[in-house]
Amino acid sequence: MTTDRRRIVATIMVCHFIAAFAALGMPPFFTLILDKSLHSEAAYLAGWLYVVPTFFTAMSSPWWGRLADKYGKKPLLLRAQLGLAGSFLLAGFAPNAWVFFVALALQGLLGGTFAASNAYLATVVSGTALTHSLTLMQWSARAALVIAPVGLGLLMTIESPLELYRYLALLPLIAALLIGRLPTCQVPAATKAPMQAKGEAIEVTPMQIYALQFAFVFATVITFPYFVPFIQAGSGSVSPAIAGLLFGLPHLIYLLCAVPLSRYLGQRDLVFMLLLSYLLLAISLFGQALFPSLPAVAAWRVLMGLSMTVSFIGLHALIAGIVNSDNAGRTFGWFESNAKWGAVIAGLIAGTGVQALDLRAPFFIGALTMLAAGCYLAGLVFDRLRLRNS
Repeated sequence: MTTDRRRIVATIMVCHFIAAFAALGMPPFFTLILDKSLHSEAAYLAGWLYVVPTFFTAMSSPWWGRLADKYGKKPLLLRAQLGLAGSFLLAGFAPNAWVFFVALALQGLLGGTFAASNAYLATVVSGTALTHSLTLMQWSARAALVIAPVGLGLLMTIESPLELYRYLALLPLIAALLIGRLPTCQVPAATKAPMQAKGEAIEVTPMQIYALQFAFVFATVITFPYFVPFIQAGSGSVSPAIAGLLFGLPHLIYLLCAVPLSRYLGQRDLVFMLLLSYLLLAISLFGQALFPSLPAVAAWRVLMGLSMTVSFIGLHALIAGIVNSDNAGRTFGWFESNAKWGAVIAGLIAGTGVQALDLRAPFFIGALTMLAAGCYLAGLVFDRLRLRNS
């Protein structure tokens, strides 16, 4: 990758981080915002508001992706950053919960910076370089997920926490200014190299990639909503700080391991790599449900983080193998929409499972989902071996 392309990739990653800082950092404080800023006693609204941007991003991403392919990736990336700025500004001046709901809906409808950023990157780099760039983009999202709640939590002592949105609107505006200085790039269609293993290609269709991604997102996100009460119920008097640390442990593992593993695993047999990572993720989820003691959960969370990291790398390499500068908007639009639908459905089923069984239900459901996906991947590998030997 040339120096100019490295600079472009770094700029896009930084812009995505600063835009995601508010989008990912504010939702944990919705209950506080409802109470102190919007003077609403309907605390249950916090859970509904949490999924509003995700739902509307899932709805709008494919549409924005098609427009990006038609009118250009850079203009649509600028549109996404400016859309976030406008929605944050509206949220910052919301007089009641209904206007705040509209602002969050607009955040989902007008945002979509992750897909827009990836589509633009596909016009800058291709093949293995695109796989590595996608890993860096996921790294920036995970970093925002870890850092933003802590940083914004320190600012929540002001009289009206909702006002923070007014200042946070400056972040996507800054990102838009930086993006506006970037060139409009075009690279040849990506080769199939990321989907090869030592010269042996294996056919994976876009629908198969989306299905594998959906299963992965669903199985991981379904454990998020009830993790803290689960660990407190299984390990006695665990402080919220320790529970929060265990919750973030897999994301921390990703931040530490994603970049070096991406360089090492980028040319491996991706389907076999995903098979192993999905099975390990299933084992880690079963382990957390069956052995909920504090040391055991910590060990299972480390394994979960490693398997998540390898799964992300494999999925990014597979998507890089089917994308090119002409279809990047549509492909990444569906890729993000698919992930958001997985998260929305996971949240709904998590609540149903806990009510029907207990706090272990999300882990069992997630583990069974990964086990089923792993069996499907094993079938793909078996078919390839059979064809090779026939």
